Amino acid sequence: MKIRFDKLGCKEVFAQLANELLAEDDVQGLMVLACDGNDWAADVLDPIIQAFDKPVFGGLFPQIIHAQQNYAKGTLLIGLPKRPDIICVQGLSDADADYDQQLDVYAEQWDTAQHEATLVVFVDGLSKRISALVQSLFFTFGLEQNFIGGGAGSLSFQQKPCLITPDGLVADVALVARLPLQSGVGVAHGWMPISDGMKVTESDRNVIKTIEWRPAFEVYRELVEANSGQTFRDTNFFDIAKGYPFGIGKFGTEVVVRDPLMTDAEGGMVCVGEVPQGSFVKILKGTPESLLSAANKARELAEASIPGEQNGQEMAFFIDCISRVLFLEEGIAEEFAVAAAGRTLFGALTLGEIANNGQDYLEFYNKTAVLGLLR
Repeated sequence: MKIRFDKLGCKEVFAQLANELLAEDDVQGLMVLACDGNDWAADVLDPIIQAFDKPVFGGLFPQIIHAQQNYAKGTLLIGLPKRPDIICVQGLSDADADYDQQLDVYAEQWDTAQHEATLVVFVDGLSKRISALVQSLFFTFGLEQNFIGGGAGSLSFQQKPCLITPDGLVADVALVARLPLQSGVGVAHGWMPISDGMKVTESDRNVIKTIEWRPAFEVYRELVEANSGQTFRDTNFFDIAKGYPFGIGKFGTEVVVRDPLMTDAEGGMVCVGEVPQGSFVKILKGTPESLLSAANKARELAEASIPGEQNGQEMAFFIDCISRVLFLEEGIAEEFAVAAAGRTLFGALTLGEIANNGQDYLEFYNKTAVLGLLR
């Protein structure tokens, strides 16, 4: 793989670098990781993308990672040695959308018995049915191949076009790109419970309406203020909530984290990703040390799961939650170093993470470190 980086996030430089890479015989497609801060508009970007003669996919993310630094503006172009096959799944907030039907047509085309492939999944991180899409991916393609990806979008939490497809820049969709590359994937988060399990008595997709029959924010506020010594006001919700996510209990696997973004007028809590009604949640808390330990665990799991002998020359594709940056602040550089362990590291800081490792159930995570070692 060949990597090019433009720290200015200029669309003209993007077009130039992309055309230079795509002109090379050993580059058969591009993965593009760009920043929401580039302020790219669909009407300007679409003609550029549509003119490329090889497949291009990717997204606009809150931040990107290059050379073990995070950037809120800039563009990464990853030249792929083999041609990616790309699906664009429509209607990621549509309650009536049938994702199984959209994906089934590819199940036979993509030989799921072939293990030397990795499925990269990018979604609009502010869509309402991401977990439903991930479940359909699991039922359609199984666990024979690794999945890695995450949510594109803006920290303004305003939904807008953020997925780069071969046809242009779009919103409220998912991209699935099949790369004929071996990989090892590791997942860990480092958040620990501060409360007992509580039943979600009413929810609507990504909104927790009530917990134990009380307004969700009322319950959350009591527990978090008691633990943190801070008080919620109109303007500081996310400043406090970034350190206190929800954890959904899952049988036989690590707790799945859900990041609360905001409250609604009825005292519900809007999260990144669905929280099923009837599930049990705990409030979690982390420390810089526990998050760094999780990044180390993710790397060890990825190293253990990659086929054959590893030689340290694998490319490290890091999908890390943007709220880990907001929590660790300058300490995020240490997390990148732990994840890289001397390898070339690139990636995106996302609104939610998607992964399995060829063995565990495919899941949509929040506040989680996902490392893919690509060979």
